[in-house]
Amino acid sequence: MNEGPSRSVRGIGDPPAAETDDIGRRGEPASAESPSSSSARAGSRREAFEPFELAAVLSHYDTGVIEQIREFPRGSSKSPKVVIRCERGEFLLKRRAPGRDDLRKVNFSHAVQLHLGARGFPLARLVRERRRHNTLLSLNGRVYELFEFVNGSAYDHSRELAEAAGRELAGFHRNLADLHPDWSPPAGSYHNSSRIQAHMEVIPQRVGASGAEGAALPDVIAGLQRRYTEAARRAELAGVADWPQQVIHGDWHPGNMLFRGPQVIAVLDFDSVRMAPRALDIAGGALQFSISMQGDDPDIWPIELDEDRFLAFCHGYDRVSGCTISTAEIEAVPWLMIESLIVEAVIPIAATGSFATLEGGAFIRMVGRKVDWIESNARRLADLIAAG
Repeated sequence: MNEGPSRSVRGIGDPPAAETDDIGRRGEPASAESPSSSSARAGSRREAFEPFELAAVLSHYDTGVIEQIREFPRGSSKSPKVVIRCERGEFLLKRRAPGRDDLRKVNFSHAVQLHLGARGFPLARLVRERRRHNTLLSLNGRVYELFEFVNGSAYDHSRELAEAAGRELAGFHRNLADLHPDWSPPAGSYHNSSRIQAHMEVIPQRVGASGAEGAALPDVIAGLQRRYTEAARRAELAGVADWPQQVIHGDWHPGNMLFRGPQVIAVLDFDSVRMAPRALDIAGGALQFSISMQGDDPDIWPIELDEDRFLAFCHGYDRVSGCTISTAEIEAVPWLMIESLIVEAVIPIAATGSFATLEGGAFIRMVGRKVDWIESNARRLADLIAAG
């Protein structure tokens, strides 16, 4: 796998494979393993298919003769995946994790993907099961999906691919502007969330830091709370609450894309699709494709965004016909970025005390420094987009 030179974290920058819900391959394939039962993998926290489960599920699909099945240990450890090579091609079978298997949300996600696929949008296409031609299979209380497997490369941190990602987001929004699905879309977003304070309050005890850094953590959290509230206020002043709502991706970051050359060849993971103003996707994507992280220690990561990539992403979006970023949206982008950055960090740290494999206290301090930088440069960042 080729993940580029920087340290990667899910949802902020370019995530590691173990934290990404990929339906495709980046660079070299993962090591081939035969499917094995969860019980046979003592000490492992990653779920796996039982052989009889695989046989039962695959009997519902027209795959033809199966040549090889190998584990695909990516994404949520509670959602097992295998790559299937067969006479009809390569596919990825996924069992949805508990809590991510709500049929209403899954069906809405599938409606979005089918709509996009019919319009030629790049994604890993869903495969219908044989009997009822549904795109999901509910069997023995579990929910399964089968996708075409896509070969592609990871984001290389280049300006060129940042621009391609912005351009593809514009295509995503344009293609979905007229979608009126039968299934009720999920609600809620990172903007002006009433729940974020409760998550922040539990972080000091979850992290359990000691010494001077532990003593200072409540002040860091309090500072983030103030900045989140102020960023939400500034975004509201720009008019976010009054902007049209449409289907947004909700998780537009490098780990959810596969590239080939200068193009996005597949957008992945539609689990966060929902109705919201498109600016939330624009700001979230601009953050994700411009944030800089190097090494394993968040305390020494650069605080500034990569402005070349930031501008490339925004200009890639803005230059697509019918997708001009409005003056009001430009004003809101830096403040929405602050909200997105805080929420992306706070929720997993509040739940586990860490961010992926990184210590939660160090990660929160890093977020505080980056938020300070964005806040101090908000006017200039907006002016840079407007001048493009």
